[in-house]
Formats: sequence, structure tokens, C-alpha cells
Amino acid sequence: MRATARNTTPRRSVLRGLGAAGAAGLLAACGVKPAHVAEGERAGRDLSGRERSLTFANWPLYIDTDDDDPQKRPTLDAFRERTGISVRYTEEINDNDEFFGKVGPALMNGQASDRDLIVVSDWMAARFVRLGWVQKMDRAAQPNVAGHLDPQLRRPAFDPGRLHSVPWQSGITGIAYNRRALGRELRSTRQLWDADLRGKVTLLSGLDESISLLMQGDGVDVTRWTADDFHAVCDRIEKLVAQKHIRRFTGNDYIKDLSGGDVLACQAYSGDVIQLQADNPDIAFVVPEEGGELWAESLLVPNLARHKANAEKLVDYYYEPEVAAELAAWVNYVCPVPAAQAVLADSGDEELAALAEDPLVFPDREMRGRLAIARDIAASERREMAKRWNGIVGL
Repeated sequence: MRATARNTTPRRSVLRGLGAAGAAGLLAACGVKPAHVAEGERAGRDLSGRERSLTFANWPLYIDTDDDDPQKRPTLDAFRERTGISVRYTEEINDNDEFFGKVGPALMNGQASDRDLIVVSDWMAARFVRLGWVQKMDRAAQPNVAGHLDPQLRRPAFDPGRLHSVPWQSGITGIAYNRRALGRELRSTRQLWDADLRGKVTLLSGLDESISLLMQGDGVDVTRWTADDFHAVCDRIEKLVAQKHIRRFTGNDYIKDLSGGDVLACQAYSGDVIQLQADNPDIAFVVPEEGGELWAESLLVPNLARHKANAEKLVDYYYEPEVAAELAAWVNYVCPVPAAQAVLADSGDEELAALAEDPLVFPDREMRGRLAIARDIAASERREMAKRWNGIVGL
């Protein structure tokens, strides 16, 4: 294990166009209409017993790699040596909606996607679950998931009981700021609107990425927010844009703005800030007093996957505390396996032991008390909300 992170590309990708509406439009342009797949039509012939392999699609730079050969992935190599199952690992997911458009036509037409395991943000996983495009996993074959999954991540509204999904990594949306340049501490989302930050604040441009933290700043319970809560936030942000208080809306390029000094405070993801702090200890991350959003990017088994049992075995492997600790030491996001903390703490390595104490990787009780998993934007409300938000953002 080594505590050197590699997460230099976006994990929670910016919505394009009209979000879900845009993705649906893309498929319609191909002459295909979105369609729900019934439960009995999702399973295909599982060749796992005969073919000791699986295909795993993930985001770039989201797994451990060998120091000398970046093409080697130690945890995957160890899995193959232990089980005899080889993994074709592809880094093909760069944007949630783009990937939805790539695999959607096959899945909605009852065809295999040629992928046994995928990782998407939970708001996109919600769409896959609603459409019936992914299969339930066999939890009886996944004792590590059953025993070690973070209790705070067990019951997302979009997938009660986590029957279809398992978090790959988790993270926090909060506030990052340059403590030295600002000359004071930030503790609240409301402080982003202070006069001395005019023109020095950025917000995330994606609807799903940005809106929950802003509603939390208004004291809203984001597990049950309403359309009125959403529009109240939009009214405020429109005024702040008109006043030129908000410098711009960003994807993960806020990292460059903050590290370069163009902004003093911004919405940010916990994993990115760990990277920034390695080069600039003046960069701080805070879960606001009003609360921050806890999110995950989850593993899913698409319909008609040819190696479902092999995929389920790989998922369970990454929930062994020792393996989860090795992955956490590289990616530095919130580890969905709390038991991995003790592995790092007892490693005998000073750097790894320090990582075990980092609340951005293993949130402590006080921080967890301020974290919430926001309810998903329903399909019936997404088009209207995305249209208003993207109009403000300029997408």
C-alpha cells in the first residue's frame, strides 16, 4: 500500500445539456425510446463457471497501480492469482451521461452491454435502477459486503437495501478554501456570500453535484427536499450571478482556480482537496455547519452480463478490509469499508497511519453527524429543474 492518490480527473461528472432529458434525447435521436426492462428479462446465461473472466468498466485513475508499471493494478492481479478469474479492466467512463448514451441503446433493447461490472455516480445509478437495466446481486455470495459496508451507505432512497448497487468509493461535497489568502476560517455555506468573497467564489455546474449543498445551507433536510426548496436556491444564485459574486461554475477544474489563487472558496469534493493539500497545506476543506452531502459511486451488474457470478466475487473481494485499505491508500476518497481504517492504522507505516486518521477518508462521528445522502431528483421533475439550473449556469 502507499498513500499516494491518483484521482486527478473528475469523478462526479458535470451534466451536459438537460441532464437526463439530454441523455434521453440522445437515444431518441438514434431512433430508440427509453424503456423499462421487467425483472424477469434481466438475467442472461451466466458463463462464470466456464469462463474465468469478467469485464469491468471504471473511471480513469480510480484504482491502485504499480509504481513501476502504471498498466499493472496490484489488487486486480492479486484477485486473479487467488481466484483464477482474469479481469479486463477498462477506463472508459469519463462522464455519466456520455456512458449512459453509450450503453443505453443495447440495454433498453434487451441486448448485452458487453460489460459485467460498471461504476457510475449514484444519481446515475438511480436512473439505471429505475429503468430496470441492472440486476440484483446475490448478497448470499457476498459476505464481505454484508459485513463491512458502511452503515451510512446501506439504504439509499434509489435502491432500498442496496440490492442492485454497492459503493465503489464514497465522498463528500463541501467547501474548499485558501485559509491563508482569505485570512479567516469558513464554517458555513452562507459565508460564501460574504462581501469579501465577491468574484472569488465558484460553484459546481452540475445540477446533481451542486444543488444539495446549497439547499443544506438554507437549512433544508436534503433527504426530503421539495421543488420550493430548489427554486428558493435558484432565486438566490441568480441574484448572486447578476451581482458578479460568483466567478463562474465549474467541473473539476475548480482545482486549478483554487490552487492558482483565482478563487478563495468553492464547492469541492473531499478527495480532490486531499490532493491539493499535499502541495498547498493552506487549502482547507470543511463540511459546513449546516451539513454536507455524502455521495457514492457505485458498482452495478448490467442486464444480461455474461459473468455475473465472477463480477459479484470481485465486488466482495474489494470489501475485504485489507483490500479496501489498499485501494483507499491510492484513491483517497471516503472508504466505504470502515474496517479498513484499522488496517491502515496498524500498518506500521507512518503515512498510512496518518491516512487512517484523516476524516476525509474515514469520517469521524462528529463529521458523520453533519452528512446526509440527498434524495434523488425524480424523473418527473428533472427536465424542469435541469432547464432552470442550466439556464443559470449557462449550459
